[in-house]
Amino acid sequence: MSKVHVNDIDLFYDIKGQGEPLLLIAGFLCDHSYWSLIMPSLVDQYQVIRLDNRGMGRSSAPDSPYSIQQMAKDVAALLDHIGIDQVNVVGHSMGGQIAQELVLTHPGRVKSLILLSTLAKGDGRFNHVIETWGDLPGNIDLKLYEKVLFPWVFTDEFYAIPDMVEQLIEWAVNYPFAPATHTIYHHSRAILSSDTQDRLHKIHCPTLILVGRQDILTPVKFSEQLAQGIPHAELLVLDRGGHGILIESSDTVISAILKFLGQLQPLM
Repeated sequence: MSKVHVNDIDLFYDIKGQGEPLLLIAGFLCDHSYWSLIMPSLVDQYQVIRLDNRGMGRSSAPDSPYSIQQMAKDVAALLDHIGIDQVNVVGHSMGGQIAQELVLTHPGRVKSLILLSTLAKGDGRFNHVIETWGDLPGNIDLKLYEKVLFPWVFTDEFYAIPDMVEQLIEWAVNYPFAPATHTIYHHSRAILSSDTQDRLHKIHCPTLILVGRQDILTPVKFSEQLAQGIPHAELLVLDRGGHGILIESSDTVISAILKFLGQLQPLM
């Protein structure tokens, strides 16, 4: 685990495993630890790079506007620092927006793209929800905030597991690297201002798009729009899971990721 100074911030990152480089970019309110459930299966075959986006975890959290483009520049600078020319990229939710921007601005750096529960551009309901999530911190306590968010992330089946949601909420409330109020606001506005819809046709690397059929935050139609816009993209709709598919359907997600990556030609 290390830090590098890029673009006027200290960016936290972690590298584990050997093999082709595989970059994991987390989403809104999440840091590198979000990928923990699937890490054991990945590090056996890949050099896995995780980071805390600016404002998250142990990275710097400047109180100034953020953008998806800016966070993609942070990622590119990290790859420069590590000395990686080309990488497979996985992005979840906001991390998927960052991944799209990365491949659009640095097409030669991205060998393949895996987009989980993400979007090119939000609709009215999505924008309303994200705007509200950005405005709420500071007005309610963290535990209540998580209770407001979680129904958008997890399914009825997940809520039916005794104490599962309560344990996750307690973990989030007690997490030592929780984001600051201003970070939550700036990230929400970065999400809202991002739009790759008219540029998707410029993405030419092999692309896999995954979404849970029960995702009500970034619904299936968002992934269908991505698949229609990105040439030759593969769309996989998972029968089980909502927005939090990395938690609810981690085994299915890792199987799909490994199958997709295994079909690619190895980096020379």
